[in-house]
Amino acid sequence: MLRSVRLRRTQGHVALWHPRPYGSDMASADSRRMGNGGGVGGTFQPYIDSLKQELQRRDPTLLSVVVALLVVILTLVFWKFIRSRRRSQRAVLLVGLCDSGKTLLFVRLLTGLYRDTQTSITDSSASYKVNNARGTSLTLIDLPGHESLRLQFLERFKASARAVVFVVDSAAFQREVKDVAEFLYQVLIDSMSLKNTPSFLIACNKQDITMAKSAKLIQQQLEKELNTLRVTRSAAPSTLDNASTTPTQLGKKGKEFEFSQLPFKVEFLECSAKGRRGDTGSADIQDLEKWLANIA
Repeated sequence: MLRSVRLRRTQGHVALWHPRPYGSDMASADSRRMGNGGGVGGTFQPYIDSLKQELQRRDPTLLSVVVALLVVILTLVFWKFIRSRRRSQRAVLLVGLCDSGKTLLFVRLLTGLYRDTQTSITDSSASYKVNNARGTSLTLIDLPGHESLRLQFLERFKASARAVVFVVDSAAFQREVKDVAEFLYQVLIDSMSLKNTPSFLIACNKQDITMAKSAKLIQQQLEKELNTLRVTRSAAPSTLDNASTTPTQLGKKGKEFEFSQLPFKVEFLECSAKGRRGDTGSADIQDLEKWLANIA
């Protein structure tokens, strides 16, 4: 019998000997260790058991506390996200028609000095430190006012805008009111389409000139012109792309347009980049500087 077994083993047969597989011993040992509290599962087993017991009991007080904590945490995360998005938007866009005084306002805010300017065909930008306790800074961007360029540059910079300062020539407003309203209409529509709507200011410049219109009168005239524009624009046929990306009209349907109907606040102030004492005097832009400090 022994000879037969040896013969079969020399021929490579081990059928007559059935040892217990080594892997089975290992699996059994691992199972025993896991069951006795070893390994990762065993380490967290007390916590898992405790959680199961709490869930089984369904303590209303505990559940209320957990829900309240989750709400607080999610609110803080959302608030931090909004704040970080807001901090990334540091640009203040100076927009308006040609000769409205945007560039001189830009220079006055940065240097406080008067300088002869000319119509620009490109943008100018610089860091501006606001006058507030935080000492924060903004990026002023002066956009060209020429009819063939202004919408192109507005499209380029609007996503980074923390604020828009729409500059109006108060002295020439009466004869430019239709052009001013048409450009303002587009700027307002673009602002409404942004995820983070910018702060919006209409700066009634050149108040040093005798024939300059007041901010109140300019607001009233613009509301009338914008009301007419929104009626004609909403009645005009539009492409599917335009209809899906922009609102059909400003303000509330069936009511005369007012700036207060917009989803964001539009403020008005009077200023003079040149100043009332001429080229050698200081500019009258204190209200504008305060507004920039508030929105920084």
